[in-house]
Amino acid sequence: MNTVEEMIQVAVPVRTAYNQWTQFKSFPRFMSVVKRVEQVRPAVTTWVIGWGPVRREFEAEIVEQTPDAGLVWRSLERRPSHRGEVSFRPTAAGGTAVTVRMQVEPRGPASVFPDVSKMVGRVVRWELGHFKEFIEGLGEEGGAWRGSIRNGHVLPAEPDPPRSRVASWPVG
Repeated sequence: MNTVEEMIQVAVPVRTAYNQWTQFKSFPRFMSVVKRVEQVRPAVTTWVIGWGPVRREFEAEIVEQTPDAGLVWRSLERRPSHRGEVSFRPTAAGGTAVTVRMQVEPRGPASVFPDVSKMVGRVVRWELGHFKEFIEGLGEEGGAWRGSIRNGHVLPAEPDPPRSRVASWPVG
């Protein structure tokens, strides 16, 4: 497995960054390699990612999720397998440090390249930059899911306080 870790600071509070991150269907709006995300069940999503003419579809399970702290996921396929986590920490300036850690086991022709982790790291860094531009441009989240997941089991969501402003489009 190749391990990648990337961090970016965003100029929004932890709650805002976390809430937007839980809106998986919105990922194609700001991540160029994510083409589609479907929520199959509360803890399972189907992803279509692509780069140029190459497309890949896979399912991922959220194993752990704690509001305003982070989430841990794993692919439900054996090859290529990956798992990862994203964490959210407050910064001294009132923003958020978003850290993504991934372990990827490449398959097929990609497995012969020694620098797969460098390539994955560049893509993660690039996409985190897109997330930063997106959430800072909005200034607020376009939705939220405030539930917790422990060992793949969904726990009840905590209520989200009412917002004074509403996003201009639905995000699911």
